[in-house]
Amino acid sequence: MPREVFPPLVLLLVLSLFGTSRGCLEDPVSAYRYTGAVCRLTYPAAVVLNEKTTKVIEAAFQHARYPSVKGEKSLLFVGKVKYGLDNLEIHNLSIGQSVFELRPGEGIAMEISNVSAVFRGTIQYGYGSWLVNVAHSIDFEIESQIDLGINPRLYCGKGQVAADTTDCYLNFHKLRLLLQGDREPNWLKKLFTDFITFTVKLVIKGQICNEINKVANILADFIQETAEQFLSDGDISMDIGVTAAPVITANYIESYHKGLTNYNNISAVINDSVFHPSQLTEDRMLYFWISDQVFNPMVTAAHQDGRFQLNISGAEIIELFKTNLSSAMPEFISQCLESGSPELRVWSSSAPHLKTSPLGTSVRAQASGQLHCGSPHTPALYFQTEVEVVVTASYADKKLFLQGNASEISILQAELSSGNQQLDAAQREYIREAVEKIGIPKVLNVLEPELTRLMDKQGVNLFDIFNPEVLPGDGFVVIQMDFGFPHHLLVEFLRKTLE
Repeated sequence: MPREVFPPLVLLLVLSLFGTSRGCLEDPVSAYRYTGAVCRLTYPAAVVLNEKTTKVIEAAFQHARYPSVKGEKSLLFVGKVKYGLDNLEIHNLSIGQSVFELRPGEGIAMEISNVSAVFRGTIQYGYGSWLVNVAHSIDFEIESQIDLGINPRLYCGKGQVAADTTDCYLNFHKLRLLLQGDREPNWLKKLFTDFITFTVKLVIKGQICNEINKVANILADFIQETAEQFLSDGDISMDIGVTAAPVITANYIESYHKGLTNYNNISAVINDSVFHPSQLTEDRMLYFWISDQVFNPMVTAAHQDGRFQLNISGAEIIELFKTNLSSAMPEFISQCLESGSPELRVWSSSAPHLKTSPLGTSVRAQASGQLHCGSPHTPALYFQTEVEVVVTASYADKKLFLQGNASEISILQAELSSGNQQLDAAQREYIREAVEKIGIPKVLNVLEPELTRLMDKQGVNLFDIFNPEVLPGDGFVVIQMDFGFPHHLLVEFLRKTLE
């Protein structure tokens, strides 16, 4: 039996969220190894998206441009009648119930019943060999009651999830043409309007189905462009074209994407992904499966682009070094902090590497630091450290939160600027402990608002996200959530695009 209120159009367009690529494989199973990211949208999301589909259908009806119709017909007792219909517009639109059916391996069947509307325009007509001119035209209206059926087909089109909505039909339960509001026409008017009604029916059917397909394509392009902007920042972008056509089951639709980072015209490669559908469940509305092979090239590009740098100075650095450590603070650091203008500069000296397990995402990185005291050109201390931190992430109240536990910290190099003097064991231990208890928490605290800001810049905060979870696995992360689609975003899109 069809399930109630499933939103094929918006659903297809959500899946179109992912951008273009060079092609995709016919068999999803063979495409798994090339898949960096997966999106699974389950049935509960239908409740949220249904209203949005209705808005798209309403826009299709209201935005359709109906062509002028001209013709002639011979009528009994009257002779040849020439007619013209112009300025056809829609009024008083209302949409009734929507039902759907997911057809595994095939597509989606959708029916919208009780679509009622009034079409209004101008009619010109005349008898015999003459045609009444505009001055003799009269207004008309058409009362209609329609059932709309669409059987969207998902396919891989130009490397992206595409929707073909050309399998579209309209059933007219009522289509009544009234001249000048005359609800009790005489026999001549009735004879005239009956044959014009059939012509109008063909016009409405063709234009509505064309407009639905047009609006679907416009919205798909809009979401695709939005997604490309979301996954791009500066010179770093991502190819998230599909690796295979979407899979449809009775409970969800799943799409498979490359997830290849592009930086300086160099693209990452994924050919041994560990994805399997069993790694996702069907309990939440929306799932994203993301491979470590997506994250690592992205982090490498950020390192090469100079994104991982941090400068701390003045009162902030003095406050940080008030953290209680078990090791004694070296004298040169105390003197530096008392100089009145201390500054600490830290940057990544090699690309971080991520490896995810059920315990979290392990990040191994090398960082260098310089502590300046008074002179910005002559550091009092230079050090280089290698750390491994297990990081877990969460998202709540539209903010990203990071927690990290250091599993390994080593000081590779530590020396004073005066004569390249090496630090002794006690001083190196203080630096190691400071990295663990001051440096790592500070970096995470800086990353949290910066990543949240980046997400907000791309519009994540406009969505209502409920109970999101970030679940680490062996070589991948699963992000699962329930969500509320922001009504005002779709309304704004329809206003700007269809005006």
